[in-house]
Amino acid sequence: MSTHPMSLLRPTRATIHGGLLGGAATASGIALTATSGWLIVRASEQPVILTLLTAIVGVRAFGIARPFFRYLERVVSHDAALDDLAQRRTGVYAALVPLTPARLGRRSRSSVLAGVVDDLTDVVEAQVRVTVPVLSSALAGLVAALLAAWFAPQVGLVLVGLLLAVAATCWLAWLVESRSRDELLEARAEVLRVSDLVARQAGELQAVGAGATASGWLRDAHETLRRAVNRQSRGRALVAATLLVATAVATVATAALVDPAATGAPVAALLVVVPVALGDALAPLVDTMRSLARAQGSAARLDALLEQQPAVTDAATPAGVRQVGGPDPQGAGRNEVSGRHVELREVAASWTGHGEQLAPTDLTLEPGRRVAVVGPNGSGKSTLLAVLARHLDPSRGRHAVDGTDVHGLGLEEVRRHVAVVDDEPHVFSTSVAANLRLAHPDASDADVSAALGRAGLGDWLAGLPDGLDTRLGSGGRGVSGGERARLGVARALLADRPLVLLDEPTAHLDHATATAVLDDVLTATDGRSVVLVSHRPEAVDRFDSVLDLGAASTAARTPKE
Repeated sequence: MSTHPMSLLRPTRATIHGGLLGGAATASGIALTATSGWLIVRASEQPVILTLLTAIVGVRAFGIARPFFRYLERVVSHDAALDDLAQRRTGVYAALVPLTPARLGRRSRSSVLAGVVDDLTDVVEAQVRVTVPVLSSALAGLVAALLAAWFAPQVGLVLVGLLLAVAATCWLAWLVESRSRDELLEARAEVLRVSDLVARQAGELQAVGAGATASGWLRDAHETLRRAVNRQSRGRALVAATLLVATAVATVATAALVDPAATGAPVAALLVVVPVALGDALAPLVDTMRSLARAQGSAARLDALLEQQPAVTDAATPAGVRQVGGPDPQGAGRNEVSGRHVELREVAASWTGHGEQLAPTDLTLEPGRRVAVVGPNGSGKSTLLAVLARHLDPSRGRHAVDGTDVHGLGLEEVRRHVAVVDDEPHVFSTSVAANLRLAHPDASDADVSAALGRAGLGDWLAGLPDGLDTRLGSGGRGVSGGERARLGVARALLADRPLVLLDEPTAHLDHATATAVLDDVLTATDGRSVVLVSHRPEAVDRFDSVLDLGAASTAARTPKE
């Protein structure tokens, strides 16, 4: 996707057809106004009624043709745009897979997805909101200028001048919107950030007497947003005024140049109203240029996101070919491994390539071994899990699975042996069974129920009104923090992976609930290798060894050492 101003205007076959139909609709609207002007003036001369019938029929025909052609234009262009959107979304979502999570920044997964959906919609809709209106307006404007020139060449020149003025106004509208776009987005993002911070930390801010300071943050953010909106509004008002002035000048010029004695009063009236009709028909082009500016900004953001290099290399992907997710059906280039023996030797890792978020670390995982990872914030606990899950390549050191370096293995070959449970497992707005079958689509109801039972949700399942068919999430049954954590564990159990990675699954739970969840997790994962990241001291005594990333030596030790 290119961000050049004209690249988003490049027409397709469907948009050309839509533009022609839209041009017919716009031209019918101009003809309707002009013919009505002729009819009114001619009727005031009280001619024989038969001399007016042609104009009357023309007014009716143009009145019917305008919505008819507009409807056809909408059907053709929107059908093509929706088809294009569906195909592009599939490609974009596939391109996001190898970028997850290392290249998605600090935004939440939901905000990234929402941003991508909105940006992609703006880009695709540029064909409907920009290309089609530009083609339609250009076609209708040229037809109007040529017909006017046939009656009075000087009027044709005036209309050409009006078209040039409209083009200049469109450029001005695009320029104003482009310059204010990024500033306004940043101001709105800052308001949302500060508002969320103050709302989430309201109790803490009150406790330290920082309520007035927080209110000042909000005032400053809103003041910045107000100034940005005012600047954009002034620019838009200038553009709208410029178009109205250009239309007025063209109308006055036409009235001065037309000689009713030479053309007849009805024809003179027709010519005088043509600039008004043309200006009114082309006025939406200003909004079209705003849509173009928004689409360019969206395309730039998508380019910046999707053109990043993945944080992991895939031995199953040939050189120069971008991995877009999904297993290799042929298994080409992959070594088969069991995933039951994992070893890190002097492994360090970086999310950004600048500095190392994980210092050189040693870790050996044999079947059934349980390791608790502790350390202060920023010591690399989550980074270690990302390396183990093959979400991030080591910047140095050796990461081996069953004795084979992971750089010689396909991504899917390693990942299919690892289950990850983070601190906020997502609950989808669907049934209990569908929520769990994300981890194992072919699982039976008995398998799903067994996984829930092993995760400590057997009694919870028995109390649901529709059992596995009970709808959860938005519009359905709510779940508590402990239930959410256990659902994440149940997914991992249903996936039946030899290595389970737990990224603070009890972080948001009270002590009693956290202890109960942890007991259920350890019981359910008996026989599997488990790596738990936790700040809770009660986690340490339940594991075979502790890896303290805050210590000088980052090698696993037993709790008694």
